[in-house]
Amino acid sequence: MKLFLDTASLEEIREGVRWGVLGGVTTNPTLIGKESSDFLPRVKEICSIVDGDVSIETVGDDTDNLIRQGREIAQIADNAVVKVATTPNGLGATRALTDEGIKVNMTLNFSATQAILTAEAGAYIVSPFLGRLDDIATDGLRLLSDICEIYAVQGYTTKVLAASLRHPLHVVEAARMGADIATMPFKVFESLVKHPLTDAGFKRFSDDWKEAMPHLGELLPSMQEA
Repeated sequence: MKLFLDTASLEEIREGVRWGVLGGVTTNPTLIGKESSDFLPRVKEICSIVDGDVSIETVGDDTDNLIRQGREIAQIADNAVVKVATTPNGLGATRALTDEGIKVNMTLNFSATQAILTAEAGAYIVSPFLGRLDDIATDGLRLLSDICEIYAVQGYTTKVLAASLRHPLHVVEAARMGADIATMPFKVFESLVKHPLTDAGFKRFSDDWKEAMPHLGELLPSMQEA
């Protein structure tokens, strides 16, 4: 399962890339608006930083306009993916864009029926929103499990992207259920590596090393700087 950041922060994206585990980025107008007043330069820079897919969202709900936006987004970079909301007009735009060889991520997906329509429209990615369903006392993980099962049974090639992830357990369960991608805010991404036993063990090893180092003779040059 690939790990994506749901952000438009260049600092967060560069840090994810530095870790060597970042598979891509998802953005939306809200995230970009928080970070920059220059839409096009910002998304171009994000695409240049990340090797993997970068989902860039369309606006409005007119099919013809969505298609035009999709074509323009696809020209931004080779790794740009067009995000389209799961609406009837969005489905029509997705089919047209897909037929032109343009990758589409159908977003704001909240039901298995929407996911079936998304796959039938030929979308590259479907994005069920787990956390937002949890917020209204609906089991978001159950929806993700249903979509993964349906896609496997039907042989759909649309990738399943688990979105609106609020905590590490969402990420673990998404991996267990067979999601292809999990996208999350940076604070959730950071929490994946944190564990109190790791912190305690690292501190003990570091303290023991500093105490033993004077008695260990010749060391690697880099060890002397640690």
